[in-house]
Amino acid sequence: MTEAEVNRSVLKKDAPIGVFDSGVGGLTVVREIMRQIPNEKIIYFGDTARLPYGSKSRDTVTRFSEQIVRFLRTFQVKTIVVACNTASAYAMERLEQDTDIPMIGVVKPGAKMAAEMTRNGKVGVIATEATIGSGIYTEYIQDLNKNVTVYGKACPLFVPLVEEGLWEDPVTDEIARRYLTELIDIDIDTLILGCTHYPLIRSTLRKIMGESVTLVNPAYETARELKEMLGKLDLLCTEPPGLGSNRYQFYVSDKAEKFVRFANSIIKYGILSARTVNVEDFEGRR
Repeated sequence: MTEAEVNRSVLKKDAPIGVFDSGVGGLTVVREIMRQIPNEKIIYFGDTARLPYGSKSRDTVTRFSEQIVRFLRTFQVKTIVVACNTASAYAMERLEQDTDIPMIGVVKPGAKMAAEMTRNGKVGVIATEATIGSGIYTEYIQDLNKNVTVYGKACPLFVPLVEEGLWEDPVTDEIARRYLTELIDIDIDTLILGCTHYPLIRSTLRKIMGESVTLVNPAYETARELKEMLGKLDLLCTEPPGLGSNRYQFYVSDKAEKFVRFANSIIKYGILSARTVNVEDFEGRR
């Protein structure tokens, strides 16, 4: 038995799931986890002081991610969900090497579904500049199906539009049309929403792309694969947490009040508070 297997063997079913993102986009993943595996406890960290990750270097994103993982581990989490496409693209390999608990990112589940769903072999990916530049969706999809061609399109303005709450707004419609026109012209039949913010403007994307294009939501697919992984590891919580068990806890690196307002517009569970943490205090901790 390996060291990782030894450590995983002592993980507890009733331990929480750790989830992190560069800001608020990862709440779309949390929402899906709540829906699909409702008995689980969740510790969420949003790095609101240092977002966006999409314009930062691989080394910087990896360092930030390592700090956050060390913070989440203080809660004895049984698994960690990297609910950020940029962190999944840049830091996942390092995190898996350094962490002896199960981890899952948002890129592979979305790539897997897109490879299965495409009919004409033309898959579009919209994401941050970092995720598109990494080529990770292309790599994963073509590992599964070499006959698929992947077309990436960076959409940097979507994140600030979402964070400003402009989900259904003429400005968002116009920006989306400009971004998506070339993908429509290419005749893609599958589009991956490769940033966890993007499901919040799904109706806009659907309107512009049309009903013939399959929209792949990695947040949904990640929650589905998380449930499957926990089941295989015999870590699914079969009973709902008791009263007073701090079922859902939220932490941020800045602007906690703004985060709570935004979170309550996404998750209908009444998020009453979020605590501010200086995650840089976890630099170098094991």
